[in-house]
Amino acid sequence: MKTIKGLLYTKEHEWIKTESNRVFIGITDFAQEALGGIVFVELPKVGTQLSAGVVLGTVESVKTVSDVYSPVAGKVIEVNSILEDEPEKLNEAPFENWLAVIEVKSEVPIEGLMDAAGYEAFCKEEE
Repeated sequence: MKTIKGLLYTKEHEWIKTESNRVFIGITDFAQEALGGIVFVELPKVGTQLSAGVVLGTVESVKTVSDVYSPVAGKVIEVNSILEDEPEKLNEAPFENWLAVIEVKSEVPIEGLMDAAGYEAFCKEEE
């Protein structure tokens, strides 16, 4: 399982990267491995207002359908539409292929989020 230092992670297996007031959200390597071959991705609409903890979209694999949750509140300002035609990119490079970018009005709260080492420890408990 791969993690990247400098990203934050959720217990639902999403990663987030902040750049100023923009938050990139994707699924982790652990998540894509557990899902297996990803065949479909449902992305949010640009302009959608999201609350923290609500469903951002879904990822469908040959095994199951999994919800992806927004760890932050804000407005969807961009989606990675390449994934609509090439969902397998999430299996190939989960950290390079984010799902959506959310614009936040304030600093991202880190409560409940983990750094790479914390996430690795969390995943070991899940196995």
